Amino acid sequence: MKPLRLFRASCVALVVTAMSFALRAAATGAWEGEFQLSHEQVGWVNSAAFWGFTLAMMFGGPLCDLLGLKRIMVISTAGHFIGILLTILAWDYWSLFTGTLIFGIANGSVEAVCNPLIATIFPDDKTTRLNHFHVWFPGGIVIGGLLSFLFAKMGLGWKIQFASMLVPLAIYTIMFFGQAFPKTERVQQGVTTGQMFTACLHPMFILMVVCMFMTASTEFGPNQWIPNILSNAGVSGILVLVWITGLMALGRQFAGPFVHRLSPLGMLLTSAILSFLGLLIMSRTSGVMLFGAATIFALGVCFFWPTMLGFVNERYPKTGALGLAIMGGAGMLSSSFVLPAMGKIYDGAIVAATPVGADAAVLAAAPAGSDLAAQWMAIQANAGLDTIGKIAILPAILMIVFLVMFVTMRRKRASRDEI
Repeated sequence: MKPLRLFRASCVALVVTAMSFALRAAATGAWEGEFQLSHEQVGWVNSAAFWGFTLAMMFGGPLCDLLGLKRIMVISTAGHFIGILLTILAWDYWSLFTGTLIFGIANGSVEAVCNPLIATIFPDDKTTRLNHFHVWFPGGIVIGGLLSFLFAKMGLGWKIQFASMLVPLAIYTIMFFGQAFPKTERVQQGVTTGQMFTACLHPMFILMVVCMFMTASTEFGPNQWIPNILSNAGVSGILVLVWITGLMALGRQFAGPFVHRLSPLGMLLTSAILSFLGLLIMSRTSGVMLFGAATIFALGVCFFWPTMLGFVNERYPKTGALGLAIMGGAGMLSSSFVLPAMGKIYDGAIVAATPVGADAAVLAAAPAGSDLAAQWMAIQANAGLDTIGKIAILPAILMIVFLVMFVTMRRKRASRDEI
């Protein structure tokens, strides 16, 4: 077994997962026109990736111990290949939805395998290593976002952009080929399947699952809609997404000092505060100032996902691969709901912002550069930013939950020290 090679291969696999998020976000506008979709329908297509992810995590997590990590990784490779091809060849709403669903299953298989794999090969440094691994989620979004931007400038459409994912797919397949995979940490420690399931019923673990619903929605909901929404607000939406995810990648790469200084709970509380402020400010600004708001938001959501996983695995190690799968599955399941919900809110906000007597269809069809086209962009921008602002309720709730947990655990620690 070669731990570093397995770790690096896992990182490349996560790049493929992440690139799909950026490329889908950039393609939503083209899909609306090509397949005649509403914002809500586009939200449902994008949510299929999260449904597939959740299915793979919930079923693949427990099967990691039974079938072995390597077999689940084979499912990931096949799913990525089929998902890319079906998406490129999509001819209507349902074929596009199915291709996205299959790709989501592949993405979930990557997480189902790689999270327990990394926790197993780095047992004494889980949170930091998981942050380093998850560098490549925002890192992959940066790669996908820049490729999308450059390809669009070259006149290359979304199908060519999706085909670019075949390159990192081939790389991680080759890197994993022939490698021995370890048994999961839970199996090595002799924790029974019954003990694993019992550990997942612990009240604090269940609370963290609920929190995962909100942390993931805070991150993925706005990020998937930002390219579409902000492109009407005076900036390149895809470049704002690249900026956000680039900052997230840098933050996760240097997560170690933050973990040791703030503690996982301290990081989660700080993340909730910054996410709330970032979304609130973003909903009330425009133009280049959006990059400033996006910076605050990026620093907020940066540590959410890996720190949630690391915190749970360190405090409740008996939950094993199942616990990590439940956490990841909960995160993606919540996102599958928030994306179409944001799309529906967006559609409703556009209707509300359209002046009485104005025809939205006429405004949408107005020639580029005309006064009507400018009016339509302004309506969409205001509606989209208002939609982003409504998501701020999620980190606001998390601020309260994490603060209570932080204070409670500090008091318990102080009581033990006194004794």
